[in-house]
Amino acid sequence: MRIFVDPDSLITGEVSIRGEEHHYLGRVRRVRVGQAIELVDGVGKRATAKIVRMTETETVVEVAVVEAVQEAAPHVRVLVPLIKGDRMDGCLEKLTEVGASELIVWQAERSVVRLDAAKREARVAHYAAVIEAAARQCGRARVPGVRFTATLREVLRALPDGDRFVLDPTAERGQPSGVADVTVISGPEGGFSWIELDQLAAAGFLSLGLGPRVLRADTAPMVAVALIRAATTS
Repeated sequence: MRIFVDPDSLITGEVSIRGEEHHYLGRVRRVRVGQAIELVDGVGKRATAKIVRMTETETVVEVAVVEAVQEAAPHVRVLVPLIKGDRMDGCLEKLTEVGASELIVWQAERSVVRLDAAKREARVAHYAAVIEAAARQCGRARVPGVRFTATLREVLRALPDGDRFVLDPTAERGQPSGVADVTVISGPEGGFSWIELDQLAAAGFLSLGLGPRVLRADTAPMVAVALIRAATTS
């Protein structure tokens, strides 16, 4: 059983768990004093703890040793376009499970969904909750960060050095070069515009194919990350 705690509170000794995670332990999982649980802070630390007491407002656990968990290299950054319906949540969930390190949601010219500025903060908070739940389920100690960018040019200017791939169903399957940073961008239901493709080419993106079939907008980035992780895992 895995519980997320604030990074500053994950220390050796007694740790108090309150709020939603306390409710989850007591009301949903119905844990008892003496039971062992796992604590993670979402930024790379993990610890085994034992429940020592429970009240209406808190669960108190005893933490023995806190360990740092290193994410597998390379750092895989995924630029995901806005996708309609529940498929957006499913895409972010699966990207978390297969090992994406960082998620950037971007407004593609041909995205069916348009995100108003007034709704962006709430939407990103929703995405973060989806990602955290997926990280809890799959056992990740580090929760991938997520943010939104309204323009492709803005995010391209800030990219670090590394491999850069644009998903293209007509291209041959590529191979990461072994560098520490990989960026993958996928298109929306309507595909990339010519302006976007020109921007990506100018930024050094290479075409990456995923096989003979055209995959959905929510499936393609997940498959790409899974292939990159398989190719770079020793």
